[in-house]
Amino acid sequence: MDLATFRWLLTDDGQALLAAATAAEGSALQVQAALRETASAEHVTAALGQVELRAHATAKLGDDAARMYFTREGLEQATRASVANHRAARLAVAGPSVIDLTCGIGGDLVAFARAGLTTAGIDLDPLRAEMARANLAALGLGGAVSVADATRLDVSPFGTAYADPARRSARGRSFRADDWTPPWTFVESLLTGRACVKVAPGIPHSLVPDGAEAEWVSDHGEVKEAALWSPRLATAVRRATVIGRGGLATLTDEDDPGAEVGPVGAFLYEPDGAVIRAGLVTAVAAGVGGHLLDRRIAYVASDESFRTPFARGYRVVDRLPFRERYLKTALRERGIGALTIKKRGVDVSPEQLRSRLALRGDDEATLVLTRVADEGVALLVQPF
Repeated sequence: MDLATFRWLLTDDGQALLAAATAAEGSALQVQAALRETASAEHVTAALGQVELRAHATAKLGDDAARMYFTREGLEQATRASVANHRAARLAVAGPSVIDLTCGIGGDLVAFARAGLTTAGIDLDPLRAEMARANLAALGLGGAVSVADATRLDVSPFGTAYADPARRSARGRSFRADDWTPPWTFVESLLTGRACVKVAPGIPHSLVPDGAEAEWVSDHGEVKEAALWSPRLATAVRRATVIGRGGLATLTDEDDPGAEVGPVGAFLYEPDGAVIRAGLVTAVAAGVGGHLLDRRIAYVASDESFRTPFARGYRVVDRLPFRERYLKTALRERGIGALTIKKRGVDVSPEQLRSRLALRGDDEATLVLTRVADEGVALLVQPF
């Protein structure tokens, strides 16, 4: 969809077509034929595209999605609402205003405005900027949006600056910071002031500037992003923030006294991905009164049962021989027909192993394959 078509979609006629497309029932061909009686093919395609994207956006943005506007790429890049709201709350503590230097379709702008921040956004793409402006208006939120180049803007009038560099080059998605837009050199300069920059979860710790805080965020068990907080906004060196059904919990390097390596215990803990990315597995071990099974493997063992938002807990039911034929026999004796296989630190394909085990039975089980003292172990566990 081009800018002119989107602007038409915002007119009364465009809104009427969008409402009709939303309410339409029948096959795709039937819906298109009915809508073509009142609008051009280009406008019908645009309206139906918004209906489709709004449906996809609901999982990421909730009820707001039904009133917002998207491009496919803009929706893909938009921050999940729960994560954006967490970041906005932190920025609201830092200052009264924020400039989003890469606002896209405005997902973060919505969170900033709702957090009570005086909000402004810019984007290089006129269509994305127009959509961001329309999305704020559709949700009844204030904020200014314009087309501009972040690298040429003076951000000093704003309390904080925020950026989410596009991690794509002409060759496609790129994990090289020098390929980002704006580039890494700009990110580094931005982080000398009051700023927060969203980056990929796989960012190497070595790339984090001195004095900055690196925060990894997961939502319902899935690592969504990392964010770099400039030294003037940092409150830790490394942070893992976990968002789940129970709310939000955070763990930092200050919570990490370290942990020893020890044997398999009565309980096994699988740290959340954000905890692993932040290098805070030993903080989880300390929190559950446990230890690591191996310095290089993100499993924690303990003889105590804990509920923690930072790890999934399992009761160790049995320790099985780490040999395929013995595993097959042991699982068949237990009547295991459905098996979840988790593995860390061992060269095993769960899918291929499951096929070779030729399971039979009515019961379900979880099998953990890992290493203890440089020796492979197989643990039959039960989630709790």
